[in-house]
Amino acid sequence: MPSAARAAAVGRSTVLWAVALVIVAGLGAAVLAAAFAGAASAPPSGITDAGPVVRWGLPVVRLVHDVAAALTVGSLLLAATMIPGVNRQASAAIDEPRRAAALRVATAAAFVWAIAGAVGVALTFADAAGLPLDHPLFAGQLLSSVWAIDTLRVGLISTIAAFVVASFASLARARSVAVALLVVAIFGVVVLGLTGHSGGSADHETAVNALAVHLLSATLWTGGLLALVLLRPTLGDALAAVARRYSTVALWSFVALGVSGVMAASTRFDRPEDLTTGYGVLVLLKVAALIALGVAGWWHRRVTIAAIEVRGPGSGRGFLRLAVGEVVVMGLAFGIATALARTQPPVPETVANPSAALALTGFPEPASPTALSWVTAWRVEWLFLATALLAIGLYLAGVVRLARRGDHWPVLRTVSWVVGWLLFIWATNGVLGIYGRVAFSWHMTLHMIEAMVVPIFLVLGAPVTLALRTLRARQDGTLGPRELLLGLVHSPYLKVVGNPIFAAAFFFMSLVVFYWTDLFYLALTTHTGHLIMTAHFVIAGYLFAWVLVGSDPGPPKWSPALRLIVLFATIAFHAFFGVAMISGTAVLAPDFFTTIDVSWVDDPLADQRNGGAVAWAIGELPSLVLALIVAAQWFRSDNVEGRRRDRHADRDGDAELAAYNEHLARLARHDERPGR
Repeated sequence: MPSAARAAAVGRSTVLWAVALVIVAGLGAAVLAAAFAGAASAPPSGITDAGPVVRWGLPVVRLVHDVAAALTVGSLLLAATMIPGVNRQASAAIDEPRRAAALRVATAAAFVWAIAGAVGVALTFADAAGLPLDHPLFAGQLLSSVWAIDTLRVGLISTIAAFVVASFASLARARSVAVALLVVAIFGVVVLGLTGHSGGSADHETAVNALAVHLLSATLWTGGLLALVLLRPTLGDALAAVARRYSTVALWSFVALGVSGVMAASTRFDRPEDLTTGYGVLVLLKVAALIALGVAGWWHRRVTIAAIEVRGPGSGRGFLRLAVGEVVVMGLAFGIATALARTQPPVPETVANPSAALALTGFPEPASPTALSWVTAWRVEWLFLATALLAIGLYLAGVVRLARRGDHWPVLRTVSWVVGWLLFIWATNGVLGIYGRVAFSWHMTLHMIEAMVVPIFLVLGAPVTLALRTLRARQDGTLGPRELLLGLVHSPYLKVVGNPIFAAAFFFMSLVVFYWTDLFYLALTTHTGHLIMTAHFVIAGYLFAWVLVGSDPGPPKWSPALRLIVLFATIAFHAFFGVAMISGTAVLAPDFFTTIDVSWVDDPLADQRNGGAVAWAIGELPSLVLALIVAAQWFRSDNVEGRRRDRHADRDGDAELAAYNEHLARLARHDERPGR
């Protein structure tokens, strides 16, 4: 056997042993942790029991599910963004052998994920219902309950996402498809954050946010490293480049994992003594694993990757040994996590005898608002706060990078971006975020700020232009942030959504669909609905403001006159929306507002009409600002065009005017001929 083939065979054998070690370590940790914490113990007498197969099968199936999901995401991440192409022209193709290998791994892992997800849904129902798998009523009750129970519904959605990824990954031939499948896979993982202890805890929103970030960061970190180990024999001389880029993702994931872990612990522990409970000991073991993995990642970045870059891929045995050790530790952490998901935390998950407000929104009813509440009322929403601070930090980092290389960036753009996000923080974490969860008029004020005021400031900050000027281009056919951003800017999708008519219709119809359907009720009563609502308001408003006054690259801008026509038509429709609210005779989301019965809201219908007045009044002022900006851009473009014509006339002696005068003279001489 040639030496190259022998080395490849040894590499594949090592990889298979690594996978086996991960599975064995994870299963062992899951079983031991479940036994230690009593997660798989039989329930007390009097409570129906689904049997030991279900109790012990759940953590085992969940471990297989989590590892397969992580490997799916990691393989897609490498195939879509990190594995170099043979050349720049081939950068969009998946046919490159190393990328094709990553897609094959993703396909197999996604099928395992989907099967484990389906089995997990069945076992979860059996455990909750206390029905053994061979019970004659099991199948019928499962089918009737799978969409009605939140835990089962979320598991089913994740399973469907896995099947979609598995089906299309086997057929993918373009990088854009791999990127889209990566998004679907990430969604299939993050949606699982809606289940588990966090979903029902007293500090609901903090717990759910922490769990979602925890799942995503752990999946990216673990899946990326596992995919890197599996694909090492096929990467060849690209190993160092892929490992270096993965290490950046791993660093961000490590930070996010640590922060989200602290946030989750804050909702599950009340006293230091809680760390001595079974749940606390398992958490400490996860912390130890995180520290060990952080040290290994630091050593990778500092020593092993540098050695591969200097000596070539043949020196990667040290990297492989350390990486295999890492994935084994990750397998242990996954096993512990599966047991944690079935272990009762020290702090009770629910509050006894909650008020209507606490039961519906996750928060107690706020006191009657006063004038000082506009500046003194605060309740931190960590996800929105972190998003805003990260957006400000990245923007300022880009401005600093431009300044260091001697380029100028308008100060007003920076001020506009920062003000927009500070306003977003105040709206979501301040008085509007508190009172907008229980009273319609306050909610509508929050909506108008998020959809019509914040986006104007953000659009005027021109973030895409700044990103394209500061992000470095990759020359090896991989996809970095700049390439992904350029792909979006020039995509057919943006040509559709960037059409002013589409943006205006999307903006207005969103109001109608949201408030006159059950979506409004879901946004008021579920954290997920609230997150989606906020993201939708900001994105729809940003898109509408961008097509009117944005300076970032995209589809060709319409003329100022046509943009003003679209704006005035939208203003008219928005006024109609406000009038419909004011003249309404039925309370929207009645099951919510009649049940919550806020003490300082005397009449929900009158409060709703006040909200309609807010929508009409506040909505018109941002529209006027947009109209003034379009008019100013129109005036400025006319001045620029006039100066350009003047300079051209100075250069050629006003030849255009002379030619026009000569044309008029010829017409006059023609008319003066005899006989005419």
